Amino acid sequence: MNATLIAVIVVVALIAILGIYVWATYNSLVTLRVRVDEAWSDITVQLKRRADLIPALVETVKGYAAHEKGVFDSVTQARAETISAQGPAEASLAEGHMQSALKSIFAVAEAYPQLQASQNFLQLQSELVDTENKIQAARRFYNGGVREYNTKIQLFPNSLFAKGMGFTQREFFEVEDVAAISEPPRIQF
Repeated sequence: MNATLIAVIVVVALIAILGIYVWATYNSLVTLRVRVDEAWSDITVQLKRRADLIPALVETVKGYAAHEKGVFDSVTQARAETISAQGPAEASLAEGHMQSALKSIFAVAEAYPQLQASQNFLQLQSELVDTENKIQAARRFYNGGVREYNTKIQLFPNSLFAKGMGFTQREFFEVEDVAAISEPPRIQF
């Protein structure tokens, strides 16, 4: 074999190896991106579920504590923020407001023993606790997917071509006011 043929074979082999690497990396980044999108969808489903519970909760509490208009207004506003949030940054901000609003509505509920004994209120409370747990689980899954996706984009040599192929970093779903969620709403009666 002459040197030219060997050089051509080596170049073709290197191009083939590089092509396979780019193809495999592209496919793995697409898989991770789809996983992150799916996880975000799970979060939005749970946030919507909670938002759907809020009006019934407000009406139930309102029946016992109608004079607490400020609390009801803040819950209604927090619900509207949650529903209209676009992306993790806005959802994070809305989540902090929602947690504060829920704490205040449950603080009002503590002052009314009849409300605490209401079967409707207890059912709503149970559904809300279940939904909060699902939101936290979905949030952990989403943030784990974002971490994996962002890491893969930043690793060398992926970082050389990932952005050029349309892969950009994703935001984590973090709450701006950590103190607002450091303790879940007290829902014990």
